[in-house]
Amino acid sequence: MARAAAPVLVTGESGTGKELIARRVHTRSPRHAGPFVAVNCAAIPAELLESELFGHVRGAFSGALRDRPGRFRQADGGTLFLDEVAELPAPLQAKLLRVLQERVVDVVGSDVPVPVDVRVIAATNRDPGDLRGDLLYRLRVVEIELPPLRERVEDIPQLVRHFVARFAGGRDVEIPEDVLADMSSRTWPGNVRELENACERAVILCSGEVLRVEDLPPRTAAAPAVAAGGDEWLPALPEDGLSLVDLEKRVIERVLALKRGNITQAAAYLRVPRHVLSYRMEKYGLRRGS
Repeated sequence: MARAAAPVLVTGESGTGKELIARRVHTRSPRHAGPFVAVNCAAIPAELLESELFGHVRGAFSGALRDRPGRFRQADGGTLFLDEVAELPAPLQAKLLRVLQERVVDVVGSDVPVPVDVRVIAATNRDPGDLRGDLLYRLRVVEIELPPLRERVEDIPQLVRHFVARFAGGRDVEIPEDVLADMSSRTWPGNVRELENACERAVILCSGEVLRVEDLPPRTAAAPAVAAGGDEWLPALPEDGLSLVDLEKRVIERVLALKRGNITQAAAYLRVPRHVLSYRMEKYGLRRGS
């Protein structure tokens, strides 16, 4: 698929390596000499996204003191990676569809469409069905679904050796079998990103040249298993109704307790971007140790 020019949609939980796959597709494509521009759609305020993606002309709005090309034009001749594309507001999804179909961008404050030659690779850790249908069909010409780390346990020893060698900085750090076995038995809700952080911690805390199980992060309490498709975890619904806001707050409190205040792991568990969870914690007045 790297040799083709069609859009690619990469799906999978947070931390599974979606951007790594996007970069690999780019480097193996005929566009490898062009730019690779990555945009995290969930990290940019909605009111700034249109200008960030499509650019603006001077005076288009208050504070627009100079022309801005936008990410599409920055990626001209190369690849644009739209991470967390399902976070795009509906109006911007429609404008993104126009770019994919017409290969032009509508610059904010200008009446003249600008041609662009960009391959789009999009990614999401949410259900792709959250996208508007016509955009989903256009992005999903080819789909790559990345499995979570718990479903490819056989990769863990190789990943651990890779990360330990990187963080050891030339030291010959030994990884005993009991350490590999312990790491392979964990569920890693934050996937490869969490595993990488655990390896860095282990190398930092290692007192000699041999890693110990004690150097690894403490295990988090296991969540009770729920049958697929079941709703055993839901509270009994009262006849007189309930507050969805209160329910969301209670769920966030429970997950923060489960993950011992680790916001990154809690966000991965809830399958939302970290900044979204931080916003909701601030909204409800919750702290790590709540």
